Amino acid sequence: MHSKTLYKAIMLLVVVVPFLATVLAIYLLWARAVNWPDLALLATLYSLIALGVTIGYHRMLTHRSFRPHPVVKLVLLVLGSMSLEGSALSWAATHIKHHAHSDREGDPHSPIEGFFHAHMGWLFRESMADPNVYCRNLVKDPIVVFVSRTFLLWVALSLVIPFLIGGWTGLLWGGLVRIFLTHHVTWSVNSVCHTFGKREFETNDRSHNEWLVGLLGFGEGWHNNHHAFPRSAFHGLHWWQFDLSGYIIWTLERLGLAREVYRVSPVSLSRRSTHKQKSAVTVPATPVPVEEVENSQVDKVLI
Repeated sequence: MHSKTLYKAIMLLVVVVPFLATVLAIYLLWARAVNWPDLALLATLYSLIALGVTIGYHRMLTHRSFRPHPVVKLVLLVLGSMSLEGSALSWAATHIKHHAHSDREGDPHSPIEGFFHAHMGWLFRESMADPNVYCRNLVKDPIVVFVSRTFLLWVALSLVIPFLIGGWTGLLWGGLVRIFLTHHVTWSVNSVCHTFGKREFETNDRSHNEWLVGLLGFGEGWHNNHHAFPRSAFHGLHWWQFDLSGYIIWTLERLGLAREVYRVSPVSLSRRSTHKQKSAVTVPATPVPVEEVENSQVDKVLI
């Protein structure tokens, strides 16, 4: 089978199988054929694995929002891998590329090509970024490389563990339904939060704050805040903006398991919010040449 055809077939399975499983799960709910332990397993694994994406893949790895203890780093990256959203290296590279070309030509998943494309259509275009171009520093990180190379192991464990705990219904709820929910919440950041919601800050993209995605995505829905201050470990910049990921990072810091936690200063927040200044990151209308990426745009989008 041609490599592109194989890639699309795999993506189709990753998208369709959890969807069909969720349809079955909804039927079982309607028929009251669901046990509380299965729902508890879903909630537990969804929370842990989603935090692996929001804290591990996103804020820690991609944006260097804090420096974790090595064990914390390993655990977060393993949990992120269990989401089936790609290896740590590919996820980080694709997200850095998104920030470098946000809502411009070169953005892997912008709604300028349609809402469906931003949500999940982009997955079928082989638009993942090259880690050797967009995150060369991570390619040299032994923990990141190890977890990325063993990605399929963590994917398998993400399905085996709920099966061992709850049998076939455990696999259904803690495995496939959990994958469906994790994927669509993550994808909603790319689609919903670049289309709907409120904009507190003026940025060179279409990022919005959307409270429901913020709630389900453990703080990721405060997306306009994130694009205004990409390096910030905290996406919820006001007390009423629920940001579970940020609260956990704060807890890790208090426990001595995270250091150099990046925060937005009150002065910077007030200046940007009051005067609606343009983002400090200037995103070009055309893709940045490969040889210029690491030393220019990549460094800027992480600040």
